[in-house]
Amino acid sequence: MLDFRRLVLICEFARRGSISATAASLGYSPSAVSQQLAALERETGAALLDRTSRSAELTDAGRRLVEHAERILSMVETAESDLSAHEGTPSGRVTVTAFPTAAVAFAPALARSLRRHTALTLRMGQARSGRGMREVRSGEVDIALVDDWYGRVRESDTLRVFPLLDDPLVLVVPRRHRLASLDEPVDLRELRDEPWMATPDGEPSRMAVDRLLAEVGGAQPVPWEFEGLGTILGLVAKGIGIAAVPALALAAGVRGVVVREIPGDPVVREVHAVARASSVHRPAVSVTLGAVHIAARLLAADLTAVRLPAR
Repeated sequence: MLDFRRLVLICEFARRGSISATAASLGYSPSAVSQQLAALERETGAALLDRTSRSAELTDAGRRLVEHAERILSMVETAESDLSAHEGTPSGRVTVTAFPTAAVAFAPALARSLRRHTALTLRMGQARSGRGMREVRSGEVDIALVDDWYGRVRESDTLRVFPLLDDPLVLVVPRRHRLASLDEPVDLRELRDEPWMATPDGEPSRMAVDRLLAEVGGAQPVPWEFEGLGTILGLVAKGIGIAAVPALALAAGVRGVVVREIPGDPVVREVHAVARASSVHRPAVSVTLGAVHIAARLLAADLTAVRLPAR
């Protein structure tokens, strides 16, 4: 009989890629992880790891066992969800992760919606774009709020995807900028010589901004790079430059900037909630998904308002 805890451990090893990282993730010592994996090899009668003095990696047998183990763990979670669904009372901890702007924007409404469920606790963290779905799939979190600029987020046999809202790029300028007036039309071609600011290369929002700036004609502006949309908005408010940012970044409220819609076809990212198919019927996860949808409706209304010039 295979030990359930050791199946969890080898799945974590497959995700982390090393014994030391697996130990750090699960709160064990590296020697304990190594011993448990060796015990699992004895249970299966197969070499699961190819070990060297410096590293270890899964063998073909190890990868096959991980595939079986992931299905087993999913079935166990499905059984737990089915049993808890009949109890009906949301309880326990729900872990949510979100890309940074969504974490800031969604947190207040989520907290308000869920605090009446006194037996439920919420843990909400941030993850860089692209990590959320991996963390849901691995079981590290229950729900991820993910952004999708290119329509690549898709459901699978193990994941459920819930569309929440569309988040367009908007132009933000200082209050004393000429485009702060509604009477001044927005023409991106006239902004090529402005001091643009954007997130670093490789960030999803930066790729969207580069797509936008490629349309200004002539030499494409080269933005100054800053980590974090909050930093960029703060610099715009101080009159340092201009930027194109997702409207959701403004949902928490920013002083000193004016927001203008960008003419032409909007550059839009989709925001989704992602959860494991095996967990969505667990009361705690179900009620949290409901709260996420409520928050999304409120934020969608805020995004419409924030895209009007402030005076």
